[in-house]
Amino acid sequence: MTKSSRPPRRGLRTALALAGAAALTITTATTGLATPDTTEANAGDMAVAQLAPGEISKSKNIKHLANLPIPDVLAGGYGTDLAFQDDLAFIGSYNGFWVVDVSKPSKPKIVSTVLCPGGQADITVDGDLLFLSVDAPRTDDSCSSQASNAADPTAWEGMRIFDISDVRNPRYVAAVQTDCGSHTHTLVPGTGKNKKNVYLYVSSYGPRDTFPNCQPPHDSISIVEVPVKQPHKAKVVAKPDLFAADGGGYTNTSGCHDITAYPEKKIAAGACMGDGIILDIKDPVKPKVVERVRDTENFAFWHSATFSQDADKVVFTDELGGGGAATCLDTIPDTKGANAIYDLSKKNKLSFTSYFKIPRDQGTTENCVAHNGSLVPVKGKDIMVQAWYQGGLSVWDFTKSNQPEEFAYFERGPISEERLILGGAWSTYYYNGHIYSSDITEGLDVLKIDDKRTKPAEKVKMDTLNVQTQPKYKTKGR
Repeated sequence: MTKSSRPPRRGLRTALALAGAAALTITTATTGLATPDTTEANAGDMAVAQLAPGEISKSKNIKHLANLPIPDVLAGGYGTDLAFQDDLAFIGSYNGFWVVDVSKPSKPKIVSTVLCPGGQADITVDGDLLFLSVDAPRTDDSCSSQASNAADPTAWEGMRIFDISDVRNPRYVAAVQTDCGSHTHTLVPGTGKNKKNVYLYVSSYGPRDTFPNCQPPHDSISIVEVPVKQPHKAKVVAKPDLFAADGGGYTNTSGCHDITAYPEKKIAAGACMGDGIILDIKDPVKPKVVERVRDTENFAFWHSATFSQDADKVVFTDELGGGGAATCLDTIPDTKGANAIYDLSKKNKLSFTSYFKIPRDQGTTENCVAHNGSLVPVKGKDIMVQAWYQGGLSVWDFTKSNQPEEFAYFERGPISEERLILGGAWSTYYYNGHIYSSDITEGLDVLKIDDKRTKPAEKVKMDTLNVQTQPKYKTKGR
C-alpha cells in the first residue's frame, strides 16, 4: 500500500475556527460536576453496542469520578494537552489554557483560566514557568493578536512563556518565534554548565514555498534555550537538521510532529511524519539521530512516541486521518490508525514487534485514532493509558511486546449520529493514582482504575509530570 499523503500544516485541527481573539484574561472560579448515564462491561469483554449521544460505556474496573466542563472564558476553544505539577493540572486549549486543582481528584476545582488564542497550545510546566506552543499564525505574539496568514512575512508563531509562581494569576513573560511555528514541544533539562537552563525541542511541519517563515525543506527542529531565572532571555540556540543526507543517506522529510525525551537515558524518540527516530541527547543542544525506521505499508502519519519503563521498547502512534476521521471501523484493518510496538536494543536499534488498536469498533460519525497517552508506573510491567478521541480511553498492557492487550476502557457515545463532529479524548495520562483525560469538547475527566495490574502504581507519587519528558519512575513492587 502506498503511504497516504501528509496533511498540510494548516490541517484540520489548526484550521478550525478559534473563538474571537481577546486580551490576556484571567479568571478564578469553581465549576459543578456532571456524570452522564453509564453502562458497564466486563474488562475482558470489549464488544460494545453502539452508544447514544451522551451515553457512557466503560469496563467494570474503571470508575468515572468527575467531569469538569471547559470554562466559559475559553468557550469555543477545544481542549488539548495536559501537564501536572503539585496536584495541579494544566490544560491546553485552542483559546489559551486553564489550571485545575486536583488535590481531591473526585472534586477538581478551577484555579484560573488564561485567554490567549494560538492553535492547539501544547503545554508543559517547570517550576515557576509554563510553556505554550502556538502553531496558528497570529498578527503578533500578544494574547490580543488576531488570526493571520502563514503567507504574511510578519505573521508570528512559536513559543509563549508564562510565570506561574502565582497560579491564580499567571503572567505572560516571553515569546520566541520559531520556524513553522510550534505544533508541539518537548522540555529537556539542561546538563553540566547549562544545568540552570531548560531546553524546548520545538516540532513543526508543513513547509511551503509561499510561507516566508516556513520554507522547504524543513528537516529540522528549533531548540529554544530558556534561562529559568531569566525567562525573558529565552531564544533559539540551534536548528539541528535531523535528516541530513550526508553520512546517513537520509532523505528530506517535512518536519517532526512530536518528540519524547527520556533524559535519564539520554535518548529521545521522535515521530517525524514518515519516520520513527531515536535521538542521542547527551548534549541537549546537539541531538543526533542514531536510528530511523519507516512503515510505508501501514503508517500514514507518525504522531508520537512512548518509551517503556526500561527503554527497551518504543510505542509509536499513527494518526491516520489527522485525528479528524473515523478510522476505528470494522472496514479498516487493526494495523492502521494504531500503535506500533518496537523493541529497542541497548545499541538503540529498533525492531518492529506488533500493532495494537482498541478492539471496540466505533461509528462512522466518531473521529477515532491512536493519540496521546502515558505509562502507568508498575514495576516490571509496561502498561499504558491512552486517548483515542471518540474511541475514548484505553488501558492496555504491552509487557509482552508481541501480545498487547486492552484490559480497561472508558468512552462516550458519538457527539452526533448524523454527522462527524470533532471530539473525544485528546490526551489521557496517569498521575498520582488517577487517570486524567482532556476531552476536546467535554473538558476534564477524572477516573480511577481498580485492577490488580495497576494497583502498585497508586503508591508512585510525582511532583511534576510532562509526559513527553518521560521520567524514570520510582516504581513499587506488588
